[in-house]
Amino acid sequence: MSTFVARKLTTILAADAERFSAAMEADEVGTYSALKAARAVFFKLIERHGGRVANTAGDGLIADFPSVVEATHCAIEVQQELAAKDGALRFRIGIHLGDVICDGEDLLGDGVNLAARLQTMAEPGGILISRQVYDQVHNKLTIGFEYLGEKHAKNLPDEISVYRITTAEAGAAKFEKLRPKVKAKSHAQTSEHQDRVAHVWDDDFEDFDAKSHAPDPDNETPSRLDQFALESKTQKWFVFGVGGAVLLNLITGGGFWPAWPILAFALLFGLRYGERAMGFKTYKSIPVRIWVLVLFLIGVNVMSFSGPWAVFPVGALLLGSWLLYKQPTTD
Repeated sequence: MSTFVARKLTTILAADAERFSAAMEADEVGTYSALKAARAVFFKLIERHGGRVANTAGDGLIADFPSVVEATHCAIEVQQELAAKDGALRFRIGIHLGDVICDGEDLLGDGVNLAARLQTMAEPGGILISRQVYDQVHNKLTIGFEYLGEKHAKNLPDEISVYRITTAEAGAAKFEKLRPKVKAKSHAQTSEHQDRVAHVWDDDFEDFDAKSHAPDPDNETPSRLDQFALESKTQKWFVFGVGGAVLLNLITGGGFWPAWPILAFALLFGLRYGERAMGFKTYKSIPVRIWVLVLFLIGVNVMSFSGPWAVFPVGALLLGSWLLYKQPTTD
C-alpha cells in the first residue's frame, strides 16, 4: 500500500539576505541585531497578508500564502520597509505558485525549490516571480513588471520564465553599498533590541551560525573592481575618461594612440561589470552587454576615420536583441 502524501497548491515566498557572511565578518553583533530586526518586519507583514512562515534557516526563510496577490503585496511592502530603514539588511525575494508536499508545518518539493532559485537570481532588494505568479497578478496590481526571459534554474530540468517586479527596485535594489550598513551597538543596546523582537523568532540559531561561517560564493568579499563598478562617482570619472580619450583621438587626427587600449579596456569592463555599474540588466528590453558592444563598435568606427560601417553591425545587434529579448504579449 502506497503511503499517503499530503500536498497543496500554494504561493511560496523565499527570501535570503545579501552578503550576509561578509557583514558578519565586519560586525557580528550589529549584523545579528539587524537580522533580528529584518525578521520582525517579515513576520509582521507575512501575518498581515494572511501567510505563514513555513521554514527558517540562517538568514533566509520560506513562507506560503493562500493568495498570490497577497504574497506579492507582502514582498513589495517588505522591500519598501527595509529600504526605508537605515542599516537594514538587503534581501533577495523569489515568489512561485506551485504544488508542494506538506511535511507537518514544513513545505517540500519542486515548488519550493523553484521559489528558492528565483530568490538566488534576484538582485539585493529585488523581487523575481515565475510565470505562474505573473499570470495571476499582472492585471490585478498597478505595479511594473520586466520580462527577463527563459532562465535555467540550478538542479531543475526545465527553463523557467522569469519576471522582475520593478516597483520595489527604485529604492531597494541599488548597489550603492557593498555591505549592509550596520552600526555596532553597545552590549546593553543590543540586549534591549533583541528582547523587543525575540518573540517573533525563537529558534536557537544553530543553522544561522553554521551558515554564517560557511563559505558562500555569493557572499564573497568583493574585489576592488567590484567596488569600482558599484561606486557612482568612479563610474562618472570612468565614462568621462573613456569619452575624453576618444575625443582627444579625434582632435589629434588619430594621434592619441592610448585611446585604443582604453576603449578595449572599457569593452571588457562593461561586459564584466556593466550590469552592476548600471544597477539593471536590460534597457528597452535589450541587455546591458549588447549596449556595451554597440558603444564599442561606434567608438571604433569613429576613431578609424572611415565611413559609417558600424551602422550595419549595430543595427543587427539592436534589432536581433530586441526580437530575442522583448517581452511577450499576454492576453
